[in-house]
Amino acid sequence: MSKSTTGHGVRTGRALVIGRGASGRAAASALASGGLSVDFAEGFDIVVASPGMRVVSELQYGVGLLRERGVRMLAVTGSKGKSSVVKVVADALRLAGLRAEACGNYGLPVSEVAQEDPPPDWAVVEVSSFMMETTNLAPGTFEAAALLNLQEDHLDRHGSVEVYHALKRRLLPMAKLAIDATDPASLDLSAAGLLAGSYFDNDVLRANGLAAVALMRAAGLDGGTVRAAFAAFEPLPHRMNEIGVFGGVRFIDDSKATSIAALAAGVEMAGEGPVRLIAGGLPKGDDPKTASSLLTKRVKKVYLIGQCAESFGQAWSDAVDCEVCGTMERAVEAAMRDAEKGDTVLLSPGAASFDQFQSFGERGEVFARLVKKEGKNE
Repeated sequence: MSKSTTGHGVRTGRALVIGRGASGRAAASALASGGLSVDFAEGFDIVVASPGMRVVSELQYGVGLLRERGVRMLAVTGSKGKSSVVKVVADALRLAGLRAEACGNYGLPVSEVAQEDPPPDWAVVEVSSFMMETTNLAPGTFEAAALLNLQEDHLDRHGSVEVYHALKRRLLPMAKLAIDATDPASLDLSAAGLLAGSYFDNDVLRANGLAAVALMRAAGLDGGTVRAAFAAFEPLPHRMNEIGVFGGVRFIDDSKATSIAALAAGVEMAGEGPVRLIAGGLPKGDDPKTASSLLTKRVKKVYLIGQCAESFGQAWSDAVDCEVCGTMERAVEAAMRDAEKGDTVLLSPGAASFDQFQSFGERGEVFARLVKKEGKNE
């Protein structure tokens, strides 16, 4: 990469990167290669920037670098299912013989992709509401961008659902083609056959799949490639992954369900039999009562863990039988004690993991390990 390109017009001086996570490290590397002196800051709960400081997201910086290098880009945002859509679209581009990277909130940091040599033909970018707080990109930056859905999430960060949804919608004007899957009329329903038999071929995820089709078409992919990508798609970890069947009871890891809306989607996708739900963790500000009617219809009992165990129990006690277990170990033990042949034990927490785990991934791995251990002991 040329030493004079930095993606934001600044070619000399100093840059401050907040945070040493993957995105921060990637941005620092790209800034340094562009000729700037880089300092890190971390450990702060809030950053207050004076009006004289130019503040940009790692997304905006990385996208600027990609544009300078001639990389074409697609973007995906929404409340649920972004990573799966990014993955299937990137998979389809690779099936077509193109070099494609999944990046952003899923996959590699955008700034890291921007330093690849040679650069990819396409970058498929997952965009979060956090990223959009400090991102301003010109119209037409992305060949196409899709907004998948809008639910309640991250209210602890954004303060209101209106602010959260507005941040999500800011992405669409940055694309040549805007795909708003929150409006069913904007989707080609006749393309549903391309999803046949795939992870997306159900009432919960079909709209996301159709948005992915629209993105693939915007990239010029033919129907055969699109169909093959869906047929070959393997779900990402901790998203409705079946752990196994023990004693006639099915166990599903949906630890990625970190909002109440995602919990509800997991319950709907769990099949026809009775569901025993393990839920709870660090609350994100969305209202658990919005799931009450669904729990009454589909869930036999809820086993509650984490910081919001008591509050979730209070919200749902009139709708479904609830047991406050506190820890994952006690929840799995209780669910396996109660479960009967034909039941499904579903981990779909509806909350973040950071009160008891390092990540939703660790939470799902602990669940799977406990299930397999208890299952072997039967």
